[in-house]
Amino acid sequence: MGFHVLDLVPIILIALIIIGPKALQSMSRNIGKGVGQAKEVKDQILSELPVEEISKATSKIPTSPQHAIQMLLTPPAPPEKESESKEPKL
Repeated sequence: MGFHVLDLVPIILIALIIIGPKALQSMSRNIGKGVGQAKEVKDQILSELPVEEISKATSKIPTSPQHAIQMLLTPPAPPEKESESKEPKL
């Protein structure tokens, strides 16, 4: 079951009869602007999310009970150190 474009035809006709063409046009324009602003806000929020940090955190979540027990019983590995190639500062 879904929503089809033909389902809008009776709704638009009833709204046109009740509200009138000018008000319906104005309301449609305002709804379109609101939807556009909502999409912009959604895109802005998604662009600010720390996707790399979230993926690192979710990779540490156990996927099965056996994996969770294994993680609890084994000590955590020491953090990896970055290569110590220090160049003299000028």
